[in-house]
Amino acid sequence: MKFIVSSTALLKQLQTLQGVLASSNTLPILDNFLFEIDGKQLTVTASDLETTITATMPVEAKDKGSVAIPARLLLDTLKAFPEQPLTFSIDAKHHGVELSSEQGKYKMTGFNGAEFPKSPVLEGATSISMPAGTLAKAINKAIFATGNDDLRPVMSGILFEFTDEDLRFVATDAHKLVRYKRTDIQAPKAASFIVPKKPLNLLKASLLGSNADLSIEFNENNAAFRFDNTVLVCRLIDGKYPNYEAAILSRT
Repeated sequence: MKFIVSSTALLKQLQTLQGVLASSNTLPILDNFLFEIDGKQLTVTASDLETTITATMPVEAKDKGSVAIPARLLLDTLKAFPEQPLTFSIDAKHHGVELSSEQGKYKMTGFNGAEFPKSPVLEGATSISMPAGTLAKAINKAIFATGNDDLRPVMSGILFEFTDEDLRFVATDAHKLVRYKRTDIQAPKAASFIVPKKPLNLLKASLLGSNADLSIEFNENNAAFRFDNTVLVCRLIDGKYPNYEAAILSRT
């Protein structure tokens, strides 16, 4: 398998994805980026099992296949290159990776892409669309109020409440409370779910300056955020969120 890609474009994409990488993984394969080639499209995936980010970008390729490449080694290697085309040659049998540049050739050991965990499929999902900037603003308004108490995990994320009248984003750590409301967007049906802090921070960074349309799909267990060429899927926090309305009323 062989493909050619811009060094700076690939580095920029990987730097966006690296935020999901955990410092220690129970599965060693998760220390890698999954590269998948299909036609002239490269799909790169990073995951910690709880959160998975996938991004696509155009490349020059004729082959089809996949390989897992050590994430931090690849990032460190790419940072040394000025803008130039890089050729990746993959040994499909032994998963060896050879990177050819104007400065020379670099070799690293890859792994079988088939061992990389698959991203969850959201069955029976509900979908809602909004400008990416709307979600970015909601996260910015609320995330500072999320808690860090492991004994109260529901308070370590942002509550998304959707109705046919408005959207609400709520965060509290029991000392401070934020409710950010949007009446310019309505949901097809009432729903609520709690998104953990880590994927929210990743979204905050990824949506910065984006004017794209964003789609949120969610079911009881997972949520998927689709924008530009990126998909972020995360596991939702299970539990009942505190009655924040009562707290608001008690202070009015």
